[in-house]
Amino acid sequence: MKLEDFNYQLPEELIAQTPLKDRASSRLLILDKDTKKIEHKHFHDIVDYLHEGDVLVINDTKVIPARLIGEKEQTKAVIELLLLKEEGEDIWQCLSRPFKRLKEGTVISFGNRLKAKVIEKKEEGIVRVQMQYTGIFLEILDELGEMPLPPYIHEKLKEKDRYNTVYAKNIGSSAAPTAGLHFTDELLQEIKKKKVQIAKVTLHVGLGTFRPVETDDILNHHMHSEYYKMDEENAKILEQARKEKRRIIAVGTTSTRTLETIMTKYHHFVPCSGHTDIFIYPGYEWKAIDGLITNFHLPKSTLIMLVSSFVDRQTILNTYEIAVQEKYRFFSFGDAMFIKTEKK
Repeated sequence: MKLEDFNYQLPEELIAQTPLKDRASSRLLILDKDTKKIEHKHFHDIVDYLHEGDVLVINDTKVIPARLIGEKEQTKAVIELLLLKEEGEDIWQCLSRPFKRLKEGTVISFGNRLKAKVIEKKEEGIVRVQMQYTGIFLEILDELGEMPLPPYIHEKLKEKDRYNTVYAKNIGSSAAPTAGLHFTDELLQEIKKKKVQIAKVTLHVGLGTFRPVETDDILNHHMHSEYYKMDEENAKILEQARKEKRRIIAVGTTSTRTLETIMTKYHHFVPCSGHTDIFIYPGYEWKAIDGLITNFHLPKSTLIMLVSSFVDRQTILNTYEIAVQEKYRFFSFGDAMFIKTEKK
């Protein structure tokens, strides 16, 4: 499979630059996986497509203000760090820019209260740094850091919380699990009233999710690992649903990758944690989910490959073409799609 097989044409004006005031008012494209029928709705209509007994799986990770802009102490050259992964003892793995200007021992200053010393240069722009600070690190980060919006978003985010889901809890992501941004507390209550169970997993979004594919043969793409966790309570909810052949519907590709990782490794749902570098593309044998709520993804990304695997590549490309014609909003702050199937 070639990278170009997952390309499509998108007018730049359809890339959503700002979130809608009302999360649930975004548009929702319904795609029936079996019949390929398409419907055009709004996100709050998702309630009508969920059944009693379904399990909706959300990713409760929380995005930190992970983008830091500082300067090298010696030369005052501007350096940007994107915090990717905490390794413990104030050591962080970061994406750096410009990478070439850094070497081991370089100290980057972000003001009086925070500095970062480069302790190792790795590949693909990644460095390991030792944070030096006085006070509480997350409080300093909240003060100095910016939300790590994708490069295709050029507007300033007025409210930091708008790049988090309403159920965000576990701190650690470098990007939002964007399918979850459409839910409101009120909508979740409506869903619960319909006797749909809500299960939670955690996957801290990092390079594995948003790193672009740069190899022509997609099988040569290297996925970076991301931390995931599922506790005993939620494992029981999911395992019971699996045994009773009730629908398991993932909210977003991050929830999907967590569930598929666990089923691949253990063949049933168990409380566990670890790191996953699962790469899902057409030909993958699905094990965990029966439905997927997801945003519209970048051309040639691992995410459109995952969605193409869940349905089929041509159907997804055709659906995206219709979404473009209908002027849906694309990417992180854009509209959503629900790929549904009924249990046989």
